[in-house]
Amino acid sequence: MSVSSGPLVFDTQALGRRPGTEKTYTRTIEAPTGLGLDVFGVPEGSPIELELRLEAVMDGVLATGTASAHAVGECVRCLDDVEEDLDVDFQELYLYDDPGEDELALEGDLLDLEPVLTDAVVLALPHNPLCDPECPGLCPECGARLADDPDHTHGEAIDPRWATLTRLTEQTEE
Repeated sequence: MSVSSGPLVFDTQALGRRPGTEKTYTRTIEAPTGLGLDVFGVPEGSPIELELRLEAVMDGVLATGTASAHAVGECVRCLDDVEEDLDVDFQELYLYDDPGEDELALEGDLLDLEPVLTDAVVLALPHNPLCDPECPGLCPECGARLADDPDHTHGEAIDPRWATLTRLTEQTEE
């Protein structure tokens, strides 16, 4: 995949492959697609505050930074809306030459920060977002939100093996 431009592409030519040289960036960018999980994530196009330091080292460019974003989704227990501000830190080495299977490389002098940012944000998101740690969820029988009615009940449960007998006794009483 060729990298040419974009808000998460940085030109490292000014560092000149001189170890110790560094450059700092502060940007507000729009969130790329797929920045989250199915039930919780950063909406595409929403603002992300990015602070980034690029530092030339012997083998490549070390990218260190912080991203701040606003994630939205729904509670996995009651389906209410959940919102959370995220601050994630990341650090990744982009090699000049010969990256291994799990390593990143510069493409010419260009550094694409998107995969690193995506990994950092997705790993910071809760897999089971909750509106409240004590959220009781929904009634499994009727779907009522149990936090709104803590005393919610459907009467005494009837053993399904006796359900036919119960219906017969109700019919004879009528």
